[in-house]
Amino acid sequence: MEHTEPSYGLWTLVVVNVAIFIMFAFSFFKPASARDWRSFGAFTAFIVALFVEMYGFPLTIYFLSGWLGQKFPGVDLLSHNAGHLLELQFGWGGDPHLGPFHLLSYLFIGGGFWLLAEAWPVLYEAQRQGRLAHTGVYARVRHPQYIAFVLIMFGFLLQWPTLLTLLMFPVLVLMYARLAHNEEQESARRFGQDWEEYAQRVPRFIPRWSARAQP
Repeated sequence: MEHTEPSYGLWTLVVVNVAIFIMFAFSFFKPASARDWRSFGAFTAFIVALFVEMYGFPLTIYFLSGWLGQKFPGVDLLSHNAGHLLELQFGWGGDPHLGPFHLLSYLFIGGGFWLLAEAWPVLYEAQRQGRLAHTGVYARVRHPQYIAFVLIMFGFLLQWPTLLTLLMFPVLVLMYARLAHNEEQESARRFGQDWEEYAQRVPRFIPRWSARAQP
């Protein structure tokens, strides 16, 4: 397959896409505390690593070029479409942007940003009033913002998996779980019985859809 246009080394696209997604996430998350900035910084690192490989330097493609070249002879591995490795691996053909993994990624990414948008006003109002956030999405799960970041990152993994982001993903998930645990310890000390009742009623990460949690 003839390679006619550069698909990598497009550093302007790297900068533009990183800026767009980070500003978009920042507008929903609005980090304030040191913990907020740590969680947002980890998400930022993931986004940077993603778009550097998507448009800058295809480290994963180069690292796996021998195996990919044998498995997919005739495929221009330096074309942008070849970077959609799940679509390539399962041989869906056609435009990978219309493939099942790419389309599924939109649900996770869109769902994550929706969750961020729903969580922030509730948390902001609760912090302003000095009370526990327990309404809206916080009536379903105790840590919707951390869940949102994980959903967005998982969506991007479906869309454009790389070795670096695959290694980063479980580390970041564990980091968010640790942050959630520390946050709960602080909430327990601050809100006492209110927190205990809330924690018994509302799950940490996975909502109970069978019965609606009462605020």
